[in-house]
Amino acid sequence: MKIQIYETKEAMGEAAAWKAEEILNAAITARGKAAFIAATGASQFEFLEELTKASVDWSKTTMFHLDEYVGISESHPASFRRYLKERLIEKVHPGVVHLIAGDFPGPEEECRRLNTILADQIMDVAFVGIGENGHLAFNDPPADFDTEMPFIIVELDENCRQQQLGEGWFDKLEDVPRRAISMSIKQIMKSKAIVCTVPDSRKAQAVKDCFEGEVSPLRPASILREHPEGFIYLDKYSSALLKK
Repeated sequence: MKIQIYETKEAMGEAAAWKAEEILNAAITARGKAAFIAATGASQFEFLEELTKASVDWSKTTMFHLDEYVGISESHPASFRRYLKERLIEKVHPGVVHLIAGDFPGPEEECRRLNTILADQIMDVAFVGIGENGHLAFNDPPADFDTEMPFIIVELDENCRQQQLGEGWFDKLEDVPRRAISMSIKQIMKSKAIVCTVPDSRKAQAVKDCFEGEVSPLRPASILREHPEGFIYLDKYSSALLKK
């Protein structure tokens, strides 16, 4: 794992996008195609904006989706499918897109569908962030570090739900779903590379806990320290509490 710190989140997003471009192009050169996992949320704004400018033959890429709320339609303002279509898919047009449907036909059936698709898939890179509670995707603490299932149904803790409210995706806490479909920790870690972008001071304690504390399900994103090709991009605010 390598941590890089930038003065602004715009510079952070640009540097992370350069790394993503390098990884995707290397995969296309080597295999004629590339597969990646896309995250959502406020932490990804700058990164995705820069990624859409990358010089990549997107027609040779396959995109997977990291997580989605259970029970929310694609038209909902907080839908991650909507988010990815607006900020990435409609701008770069990946060759194949696999989005998560959290509303229909049902979370259990959707997990089975996605798990079948992922069975033999080589994943070149995962684009991820870290939650205020240290979550990775929607794997809130204590996260399941052991399940081999690629996609799982998870319960969202109160800190996670408060974060979604605080970022402005919902009008009130009661509107924030209590369950989501999430890519599991082991499945994320199977990616050949991981590009993690974490801006803003509200993430500083989580960054410190995950990258200086013990690797633990209580700090789900701490597992990234065990990935040999993990690239962590921080700004001066999210990194403010780190000792080194």
